[in-house]
Amino acid sequence: MDASEITAGCQVRLINRPPYLKTADPMPMLRPPDILAIGEEGTIVDRRPGNYWRVRFARGVFLLESQYLEKVVPPELSKEEK
Repeated sequence: MDASEITAGCQVRLINRPPYLKTADPMPMLRPPDILAIGEEGTIVDRRPGNYWRVRFARGVFLLESQYLEKVVPPELSKEEK
C-alpha cells in the first residue's frame, strides 16, 4: 500500500504479521506477532519516523510499517464506486 493513502484517523486492517510487534509505549517493547490476528482492524494514531505508523488495536498500540496494513473502505463508499 502506498503510504500517501493513509492519514491519521484512518481505519486499517492487518494483512500480514511482522516477525515481531513493537509497542508504541514511551519505552517500546518487542512482543510476539500472534497478539494480533491477520484481518484485525485498528485506527492510525499518527506517523512516526522510519515509515512507521502508530496504530491503535483492541490489544494495544503498535508501530507498524505500511506494508503490513491496508486501508479499510467504509461499505457506503465502496457501493458508490460501483
